[in-house]
Amino acid sequence: MKTVLVTGSGSGFGFITTLEFLKKGYRVIATMRTLQSRDELIERAEDDQLASQLDIMEMDVTDEYQIQYVKEYIQTNYKKLDVLVNNAGFCQAGFITDLTTDVFQKQLDVNLHGVFRVTKVMLPLLEQANKAHIINIGSVSGYAGFPGMSAYCASKFALAGFSESLRIELLPKQIFVSLVEAASYQTEIWDKSLSSIDQMEMEKDPMKSAVLSYAQQTSKSSANPSEVASLIASICSKKKPKLHYPIGKGARMLAFAKRLLTWTWLEKIILKKLKHKKGKLC
Repeated sequence: MKTVLVTGSGSGFGFITTLEFLKKGYRVIATMRTLQSRDELIERAEDDQLASQLDIMEMDVTDEYQIQYVKEYIQTNYKKLDVLVNNAGFCQAGFITDLTTDVFQKQLDVNLHGVFRVTKVMLPLLEQANKAHIINIGSVSGYAGFPGMSAYCASKFALAGFSESLRIELLPKQIFVSLVEAASYQTEIWDKSLSSIDQMEMEKDPMKSAVLSYAQQTSKSSANPSEVASLIASICSKKKPKLHYPIGKGARMLAFAKRLLTWTWLEKIILKKLKHKKGKLC
């Protein structure tokens, strides 16, 4: 039985991906920053009679001690790791005038440095598999920068660069790195992000108001995240997985536009989408 480690399994993509891998016959080590969702995940696994394949462990991707503990647990019990899904992350919304240095640093520490920490520690276990996969959960926000999302976009742009370098480094070892670049989906990440915004402050600024309105509309019309979980699992069955896997409404179009169009044109398109009904944004 192949073994997969999924970080950030308490909610969103991580929760659903854990269940998807269980259904595919994998042994899953599901890690969470806190164990608040532990019982819900066990209940879902029990409903499918798959709980015996599931290990749930507490692991904050910013805590090197916890990461090392999980690595030693896997090494002792399973000897190797076939798949690593670096899913743990969050979205810090806010314009640069509203962000503090500490908040910006925390975004990078989880979304970027967390991937580095976990990957580096788990690499010896991945090397023990005949063929292994590292799947990093990126975003369309790694293609283009959006207003009010500078911290999140910075983390996802950097994750894309890290993934590209890592893939070339590890290919000779038969470890395939893939980047799932998701558009907006119905997960808690957007609700948590929007809840941190000062609504009254946003309404005073036309640009901020337009961004908030667009984000709320996008969140409501987001797609079912189960298709992302299906993609992640399917990548592991491919003979030679690709690096980039854009998925979701507008993801492929944005990836294509970023390669084809100049930034001036993309800028105009983004501003047009955000155009406030009371007048121009700029």
